[in-house]
Amino acid sequence: QVQLVECGGGLVQPGGSLRLLCTPSTSIFSIDDMGWYRQAPGKERELVGIIASAGGTGYADSVRGRFAISRDNAENTMYLQMGSLKPEDTAVYYCNAKIRTSWYSEYREVWGQGTLVTVSS
Repeated sequence: QVQLVECGGGLVQPGGSLRLLCTPSTSIFSIDDMGWYRQAPGKERELVGIIASAGGTGYADSVRGRFAISRDNAENTMYLQMGSLKPEDTAVYYCNAKIRTSWYSEYREVWGQGTLVTVSS
């Protein structure tokens, strides 16, 4: 069963940058919309931003201007470039995508396991 794999998390100082990557665990047929979410300790999961298959993006107010989402459709990979990081950006970051595993299947929503980003001095 296909899963999404995130990597790139870690510890970074306030004001620093980090880039996350998300890609399917196995070969797939196609990916539609993709997105990044995050869940801070004691809080609900929230949307960070989304990217459509054609490349259009949308962001939460809290990250707009600091974070940028991009994707490589040839590699079925999505990126989250994070800059000017703040302690309140500390969270587990999850990727999400609508995936078709074959030409005859429908799009199905798939989540990754998450990668921890800690912003601290």
